[in-house]
This record gives sequence, structure tokens and C-alpha cells, in this order.
Amino acid sequence: MIARFLEYLSVEKHYSALTVSAYEKDLQQFCEFLHTNTDCFDPKQITENDIKAWFISQMDNGTKARSIRRKLSSLRSYYKFCLKTGIIEKDITTAILTPKIDKPLPVFYKEQEMEEAEQLEQYDDEFHSIRDGLIIELLYQTGIRQAELLNIKLQDIDTSQKQIRIFGKRRKERIVPIGTGLIAQIEDYLQVRGQCEQAQEHDSLFVNPKGKPMSKTGLYYVVHNRMSEVSSLKKQSPHVLRHTFATAMLNNGADINTIKTLLGHANLAATQVYTHTTFEQVKRAYNNAHPRAKNNEK
Repeated sequence: MIARFLEYLSVEKHYSALTVSAYEKDLQQFCEFLHTNTDCFDPKQITENDIKAWFISQMDNGTKARSIRRKLSSLRSYYKFCLKTGIIEKDITTAILTPKIDKPLPVFYKEQEMEEAEQLEQYDDEFHSIRDGLIIELLYQTGIRQAELLNIKLQDIDTSQKQIRIFGKRRKERIVPIGTGLIAQIEDYLQVRGQCEQAQEHDSLFVNPKGKPMSKTGLYYVVHNRMSEVSSLKKQSPHVLRHTFATAMLNNGADINTIKTLLGHANLAATQVYTHTTFEQVKRAYNNAHPRAKNNEK
């Protein structure tokens, strides 16, 4: 039966030899677990518990969730083929839950590190000193994406209303509030921006020393260099500052729906990952402080 399925993948579905080989390997592994071979394998004799037991054994052997999902996909494709060709009357793989893939928690800067970044010694030239300090603060205080920052136009800033108009993914518009201190930094920056040669030729807020619109590489360079001076994180990027904004808001009592709106997320699930980050902080604090928890850690 399995040989017919592999031939179907190759001839009718036009799958590559490498892909067909991957399917074959997964199905052979399942047969070995059942102490049979691919020639004698009978899908009608297999139960849901057989499949679950195979996955449990895979997890016990250290197989990652992503690999188990792929193996389940191979098995499901085989059972769909068997159902389609009348070999079986019911596809038992539809009742098997797909294991979730753990996503890495977002990394973020500590509050003390952000304070130190604000207090860093100024550069020799006024332009870089003012511009780079504003970039760090704007990313930290608003949580906007790097592309959103680079797309800010002069007319998007409303200092009287203390807000910035941001265009996110698919040009979706949102309004982000800013504080008085950040407004003062923006006004200082606009003065030095106006002294750049080509800055008057366009309306991009952030420019390089020659007055041309700032590049993605230039932005990354600014964040990486400045934050590397205060943090030992392996990753130093504008996106880490976005994570830092969300984490700081949650840690200081902001409602998650408000954070979702400020970040420009389309759904709440994208924002909820930050609740896991803060929970990890809570758990560590609990383990370090509560006498019963400390005893259990021993």
C-alpha cells in the first residue's frame, strides 16, 4: 500500500524525489515502531492509540515538535490517499491533535539599561548625538516598527496634539501618543535636520548627515551600536526596542488591548506573547522570594 502511495506522489502529484523520500522515511519509521515493514503494513489495522503512542515515543527520544508535525503530515497524506482510493472507510488521523511549536519568548531590554542608554555620553557632532538619541527614545516610547519609523514624514507629527500618525502594514493608519519630553527631542532634531544639505528636498523625518532619507541599514547600525554599550543581549535591533515597549507597558499595568492598538497588531494573539514574557518575570521573582518556592527549587 505504501509503495502505491509513494508512486502516486511521484507520478500524479509530481513531487520531487527528495520530497517523496522524506515521506517514505517517515512511513518506514512508523512501520518500524509497529514492528512491521512497509510491504505488510495494513492501515485498517491501525488505531488512533497506535499513532499517539508513536508520537509519545518520539517525544521521549527528544524529537522536536516541528519534526513530529511533519511526520503527522506524512501520515495524514497517506491516509487521505487510502480514503480516496477506497482502501479505508475512515481517516483516523483527523482525530490526532497537532503538537504546538514553542515560540521563543521575545527578548527585551531591562528598564535600567534603557535609563543608561538615555544617559550615554553624546557624540562629538551634534547631528548624530541628537538624531540617534531621538531614534532610541522614539522606538522605546512608541513601540513602532523599524519600517514605520523610517516612513514617518514631517507632516505626520502633531506636536500640539502630542501624537504621531503611523502607517503600518498594508498602509493601515494609526495614531500613537507621545510625551512632552519626546516632543522636545523632536524639536531639537528638526533644527539640526534643517541644516543638512538635501533635507529640504523631501519630507522624510529621519535623514543621514547629507540630508538623504535614512536607510534600514543605517537605522540598525544606530540601534546596535548604542544599545550594545548598555546591554549584553545577543540581538541588538529596533525590534528588541519594540518588545521592550510592550513589556514595559504590561509590567506597569497597561491593558493588553491598549497595547495591541499601540503596536498595530491585527489580532490579540500577536500581543499575548508579551504576557508570557512578563509571567516568566513573575515566576522568577516568586521562586527567588517565596520561602516555599525556594525550598522546592533545591
